[in-house]
Amino acid sequence: MIRRALQILVLTLFPLQFSHGETSANQLPDFGDSSGALISPVQEQALGEAFMRSVRSQVKLISDPNITRYISRLGARLVANSDTPNYPFTFFVVDDPSINAFAGPGGYIGVHTGLLLATENESELAGVMAHEISHVTQRHLLRAYESAQQLSLPTAAATIAAILLGVASGSADAGIAAATAVQAGSIQQQLNFTRANEKEADRIGIQTLARSGIDPFGMPTFFERLYQTTRLYGASSIPEFLSTHPVTTDRIAESRARAAKYGHSKERDTLEFELIKMRLAVQHTRTPGRMLRGLQAEKGPAQRYGIALADWRIGKKADARRQLVRLRKSDPDRILYRTTLARLLMDEGKTREGLKLFEDTLRLYPGDPVVGQYYAEALLLANKAGKARELILMLLHDEHARTVPIYKLWARATSIAGPAWETRFASAELYAMTGNLPLAIDQLNQALKLKGLNDYDRARVQARLHDFKSLLAKRKERE
Repeated sequence: MIRRALQILVLTLFPLQFSHGETSANQLPDFGDSSGALISPVQEQALGEAFMRSVRSQVKLISDPNITRYISRLGARLVANSDTPNYPFTFFVVDDPSINAFAGPGGYIGVHTGLLLATENESELAGVMAHEISHVTQRHLLRAYESAQQLSLPTAAATIAAILLGVASGSADAGIAAATAVQAGSIQQQLNFTRANEKEADRIGIQTLARSGIDPFGMPTFFERLYQTTRLYGASSIPEFLSTHPVTTDRIAESRARAAKYGHSKERDTLEFELIKMRLAVQHTRTPGRMLRGLQAEKGPAQRYGIALADWRIGKKADARRQLVRLRKSDPDRILYRTTLARLLMDEGKTREGLKLFEDTLRLYPGDPVVGQYYAEALLLANKAGKARELILMLLHDEHARTVPIYKLWARATSIAGPAWETRFASAELYAMTGNLPLAIDQLNQALKLKGLNDYDRARVQARLHDFKSLLAKRKERE
């Protein structure tokens, strides 16, 4: 029963790799050798998109655009200095307190909020991200699929599921439970393979850090702190990252030696990291009042920003506004200060001032998706749904703005201002992003029945309907 369930999981997530039914090891698809292409780029991207749909449907992702953009920009900086700067990576943040990060197929890199809060500076966070990026650039995930060719399909399916459950879910227990369904020899084979990957990802990751102008000691320093924490508090408190990325004293020593070749003359921290970490910390604390008292002793920009957010959370909005006004005067063009102050003004009922600040900021940063998302939310609050819709349609020209929060705002705006078919269209995109293709198809069919579609809009809906039906048909073929 366990093996059958794991087979179904892999067949669902990886339809391009396996066909339905029992297949011998010799009949498994040829992924190629380690020096060549393991699967085609199109297959790999489709694999990654299926993986991401599964993630969206199973875990809570951070929708705060300031946080997600920071992680995406840091990731893009690292990718630009990696061995494959043109690879289409996607970075996202999982709302989970465990200290973890993972690399999924197709270059989808997940970072847990617990990791961001646990790192002491940007070089440590970048070190973990560079390590995960290296797993992708060095084709470790696809080489794991390649090694599965030597196993029977049930064993291969269970092994791959064990890897995915252990990494993608951030749960060591899930990975271990799945691994017990396979032969002990196969488990050992996979563990040995993973240890080799970890060392290579360390080496390439440290090189990427140095090329990016970031202190390469961030990686070994963070690994060592996690290792020491585990020794102090026992195996029961082991961070999730160590469950899927085992760290030893030898590995720490090796990574320190590699970092020493590049030296410390690199960037260790940034104000942006400190601000984003502070923003996340205030959002997640259960005791903002106590946190506020702890911040009073420090007077750096990040601490003052944290004080403003904590004041806002406990209802001291005037105090929060004064802090944010001072911060903005010291750094007038920083989007984080501008959008936070504008949202606070809206919350205080100062609608005209808040909208003006959003409008001025969007003029300063035309088409910016973070400013645009917050401005659209503010317009909806101000009962300006038509203007919000116009803004969202402008934002959607940029593929980076085609996110779950933006589609939700689009659906809200059109449900008020119309047209009704756009509400259905936006809802269909939302359902598709979480893998619910039947509901996505239903929404598009309903859109086609509505009045007001011109020939161009009808063609758009029909084209998307064809895409979703094709995806669903392929999925059913493999059930």
